[in-house]
Amino acid sequence: QVHLVESGGGLVQPGGSLRLSCAASGMAFGLYTLGWYRQAPGKQRELVAKITSGGTTIYADSVKGRFTISRDNAVRALYLQMNALKPEDAAVYYCTIFSPVTMDPSDWGQGTQVTVSS
Repeated sequence: QVHLVESGGGLVQPGGSLRLSCAASGMAFGLYTLGWYRQAPGKQRELVAKITSGGTTIYADSVKGRFTISRDNAVRALYLQMNALKPEDAAVYYCTIFSPVTMDPSDWGQGTQVTVSS
């Protein structure tokens, strides 16, 4: 059974930084494409960034140049470094793995809240 646990969210001022982490278990971590989604109140969940097993990364246009996704297969962890945070980045951030068959998100963590406010 896949288990994903996010951490690192919190309150930060505009322009500040946060680093999210996701600890994974119950799967062959290094073989999967992984990603971060976010969902703000009243909005649909949206892809923030994804990283393939080979390290190729894809970012939403809204976060390019500010966010960096990375993974450490040795410790089964996924990260999202978020810099220059804006109020519109506030959301619940979710870690996910992508099914190698459908390439859709197949499992989710419980989410971690990011609040950007002065």
